[in-house]
Amino acid sequence: MDQAKPAKAAVKKQRAVQKKVEADDRSGQKPRRKQPMQAGARDYPVPPFPKQHHPKPGEETKIEPPPLYDAPYWTGSGKLEGKVALITGGDSGIGRAVAVLFAREGADIAIVYLAEDKDAAITRQAVEKEGKRCLTLSGDVSKREFCRQAVKRAMAEFGRLDVLVNNAAFQVHSTAFEDLTEEHFDTTLKTNLYGYFHMAQEAVPHMRQGSAIVNTGSVTGIEGSKELIDYSMTKGGIHAFTRALSASLIDKGIRVNAVAPGPVWTPLNPSEKEAEEVSQFGAKTPMKRPAQPEEIAPAYVFLASPQCSSYITGEILPIVGGY
Repeated sequence: MDQAKPAKAAVKKQRAVQKKVEADDRSGQKPRRKQPMQAGARDYPVPPFPKQHHPKPGEETKIEPPPLYDAPYWTGSGKLEGKVALITGGDSGIGRAVAVLFAREGADIAIVYLAEDKDAAITRQAVEKEGKRCLTLSGDVSKREFCRQAVKRAMAEFGRLDVLVNNAAFQVHSTAFEDLTEEHFDTTLKTNLYGYFHMAQEAVPHMRQGSAIVNTGSVTGIEGSKELIDYSMTKGGIHAFTRALSASLIDKGIRVNAVAPGPVWTPLNPSEKEAEEVSQFGAKTPMKRPAQPEEIAPAYVFLASPQCSSYITGEILPIVGGY
């Protein structure tokens, strides 16, 4: 059979496609800019946000617009009924949203925070509104003795500890690598790595088979960030810590996993970036907006609940808005 005619027809078709694409390119018509993606139960705030910059450690009561944490359309179903969870950085942001959903799923809550008393009080009220108890503990997770006392007080209050959420973090950018001071570097590592290590080592002796540890990692621990070298190092370390600790605790029946969020609208970033950058926070994601804390918290429920994830340990779950 002569193959020349089909081959020529194929060439003609390819050139026709090519010609159309070239004509489209020359026309200069740019695709219409896509709107920020809304795929949740309610629409979420989108950039530009009000220009703002707040002093560390950041207070949620001063953020505009307020981060959304209460997940009004989430219906609890007893996934954590009768359990007790200790959440570091639980006063605001992801930690507050996790505390609320854990309480809605039946858990009593202990939150650890640095010094944001107003934020902690709001979180406590939100947990109590769900019909659960909430213990608030102020202190520095980079200090071993505070972590020991936090676990001790949680045990005294509730008599058990089933879930540890390591979430407290310190983040400040450094535009030039040579400007990253040892004090800055040390503060980031002590908070983000020592804090997780201390809390886990103090909590594990009190945890039983079926308990869970959920660590907060970050997309920066996967991709790196040129202005967050120290923070990226710690988040990559948290991912490695998660996998290593999961193997260490598997014989005890304690699962260890991590959530690695992309940009999330919490006090961490308005207290880290300049006001101009804050106004465009999250705009470069494919969804063209940052996540709200209530959009991230369900992943923690999933990883904490033995009903949902009994066969999952040592995993890193990225939630990064479509990257």
